[in-house]
Amino acid sequence: MIAKTYINISLLFLIFTCIGHIHAQKADSFPEQLLLKVEVRPRAEYTYNYILPPNDSVVPYFYISQRNRISLQYSRKKWLLKSELQEIHLWDNANRASKIGSINFYQLFLERKFRPFSFRLGRQGVLLDNGRIFSDAPWAQQSRAHEGVRLMKYTAHISNDFFFLFTRKYGNLFESAYSPVGSHRYKYLIVNYFSYSPNQAFSFNNINAVDFFKNANSGKTYARITTGGRVELKNKKWYSTLNAFLQFGRTPQGKKLFAYYLQPEIRLSLPKSTWRLGAEILSGSRQGLPAGSSGDFDVLYGVAWKFMGNMNVFTTFPKDVAGKGLVNPYLFVLVPVNKKLSLRSDFHVFPPNIIWQILPGSL
Repeated sequence: MIAKTYINISLLFLIFTCIGHIHAQKADSFPEQLLLKVEVRPRAEYTYNYILPPNDSVVPYFYISQRNRISLQYSRKKWLLKSELQEIHLWDNANRASKIGSINFYQLFLERKFRPFSFRLGRQGVLLDNGRIFSDAPWAQQSRAHEGVRLMKYTAHISNDFFFLFTRKYGNLFESAYSPVGSHRYKYLIVNYFSYSPNQAFSFNNINAVDFFKNANSGKTYARITTGGRVELKNKKWYSTLNAFLQFGRTPQGKKLFAYYLQPEIRLSLPKSTWRLGAEILSGSRQGLPAGSSGDFDVLYGVAWKFMGNMNVFTTFPKDVAGKGLVNPYLFVLVPVNKKLSLRSDFHVFPPNIIWQILPGSL
């Protein structure tokens, strides 16, 4: 059992809007803007027998993690500079009264705007589509960011983002678990995200990603390719979508890879409630598969908690499902109370054999 209390306090400490350098030419009359934001977000967690079978020898524990963030953004007509310095603080973690988990930049980038493209260089959060494959993970205290180059083009109905990202060696002064880039293991990552929305009834997006890994044992570099996208159809109170991806190439360990991911869903919006029925299907390595092959789908750099009942049981694939894949039928029921408050009930069915594979290995 686990009880979690999340306290989110976002303080807009100071907002400056500076308008200067007003020239006689109309083309140069764009105002300069300076935005400063301070955020303090503590989160308290009480854990007892979390993802473990009942065990009297397990001692419950309580601790608080706190994200302190200072964001500074300066913009002009063709330039944007953004800096977000964050410190993750831990209280009473591992019986220590106070400890710094990490001091790092969540984002630090410079953006230059051309016509019709924009160019961004530096560390930046990446959120694509619904966050299943690429997410900036705002729920996590450290969030998630990538370093590299981003080329963006946006029109009324079409958008396209191209990324060239890399991972360099980072210091080990603080815990990597609380770093926005510490969990990345790729050497290079190339991503293209295309979105097309001609009207309110139809939309389509496509993600193509190639990440390159260097095997520490053999010294070889392996490429993993992920391709797919999502189709959305809307008709008054009905909504339907299909999210589908294929993954092939080589795993970071050098195994031959062929895996897939499917997420069909239908949604019915009524005046007093919203119903969502769907399933997540992630392939795994079936019995009899050769030792040098894998069928395990990896959700790359997305989030899992909001797709898995807001629980941190299945977050890292294929590790958390023991390489067996996962079929997760779900039903969400959302009931609005007023404009600012709503109630949501989630129903999930996780295969018993998957749960049995996870729990004994956690002891």
